[in-house]
Amino acid sequence: MLKLKIVTPERVEFDGEAQSVTVPGTLGSFEILTDHAPIISSLEKGVVEYTTAAGEKHEQTISGGFVEVQKNVVSVCVEI
Repeated sequence: MLKLKIVTPERVEFDGEAQSVTVPGTLGSFEILTDHAPIISSLEKGVVEYTTAAGEKHEQTISGGFVEVQKNVVSVCVEI
């Protein structure tokens, strides 16, 4: 399970557990699953998709930002 936090300059959009996260990276979209290698990546305009621990699918349209993955903690800082 992943610990996911999605933040914008205005507020915290999501803070909880997730099964998977898909982000629009600069070189294309990529999916983050449990035990993903550590990474920091810039994000392009697109959609962040995530599935919560309960299996609910969510989407958030973004205009750019950054993602950091380390030890099953995914931090997404974005502009909406």
